[in-house]
Amino acid sequence: MMGLLPSEAGFGYIGDMKLIIASDIHGSAPQTEKLLDVFQKSGAEKLVLLGDILYHGPRNDLPEGYNPKKVISLLNPMRNRILSVRGNCEAEVDQMVLEFPVLADYAVLVVDGLTIYLTHGHRYNAEHMLPMGKGELLLHGHTHIPGIWHVGEHTILNPGSISIPKGGFKPSYMRYEDRRFSIRTFEGEELFSYQA
Repeated sequence: MMGLLPSEAGFGYIGDMKLIIASDIHGSAPQTEKLLDVFQKSGAEKLVLLGDILYHGPRNDLPEGYNPKKVISLLNPMRNRILSVRGNCEAEVDQMVLEFPVLADYAVLVVDGLTIYLTHGHRYNAEHMLPMGKGELLLHGHTHIPGIWHVGEHTILNPGSISIPKGGFKPSYMRYEDRRFSIRTFEGEELFSYQA
């Protein structure tokens, strides 16, 4: 069973759901193709993007295969299966070319009895938390470093970056199924996992 929940910032769903979660694509077409291949093979219902989809940003080198127009052409046909939030590199012009919402600062997803806050991480993070309840989860990207951290009563999960990883990590993304989060490389290596 799935149903929409009210959210002042984004969207929400209720029910059992399998997800693929990624962040910081930064316009890399080959890495987007890898992500979509993983998504299709996983049988996931939704692809969650945690921001910084098209532009590489002034602090980053161009990622391999930088081609925002190709990324647009890859993602737009998936518009009904994508849930996204705004990164620090998103602008109103990005919303003009992407056919799914990308300008919410955060969103709330309720799945399998878990309340999960989705954001990019440049505004809301361990130092500046959203008004979350006990045991609720925060997923964000932005740092390009994958990991799972416990901060007070909350768990913070970061899938890393699929195109410009930092901290010596390989490109990575996150899978969610049956209350289990798994941060993985495209080669199938599990870097971190968390059972909620």
